[in-house]
Amino acid sequence: MTRRQSIYVDDFPHANPVPAACRIDNMVYSGVIYGRDPATHEVPADMDKQCQLMFAHVRIIIEAAGGSLDDIIKINLSLRDKAHRLKVNPHWEALFPDPATRPARQGYEIAMSGNIQVQCDFIAVLPDQPN
Repeated sequence: MTRRQSIYVDDFPHANPVPAACRIDNMVYSGVIYGRDPATHEVPADMDKQCQLMFAHVRIIIEAAGGSLDDIIKINLSLRDKAHRLKVNPHWEALFPDPATRPARQGYEIAMSGNIQVQCDFIAVLPDQPN
C-alpha cells in the first residue's frame, strides 16, 4: 500500500496521464494550474477571467485533496508578463482576504503556450490525521 494519493478533479482534467495534485501524508503539491474554462476546456483571452478560473481551480483541487485554502503554505505564480501581477493581486486578495494569514507567493516570468497568461502551482500542509 502506498502513502501517495493522486488527486484528480473533473473541472480541471489533465491532457496527460498525471493528476492535478498529489498528497503524501499531510503534504499536498499541485501540478500547474491555469485558467481553463471547465465547460469549454478553452482558456479565455481575458486576463481577469483567467485569474478567476485559475484560483477557482486552486480551491477545487485543495478541497479534493481533503484540505482548504487555509492549508496552502505557498503559491508559485508564473506570468507571461511579470507586469501583470497588478491584475492578479485583486483576485489574490479576494481569495486570501486576511493579510495576516496569506500564503507565501513567488512570481516568475516564463514563456507559455497558447493564450495562457498566468498559471500557478501550490504547496499545502494539511492538519495531521488522527491515527
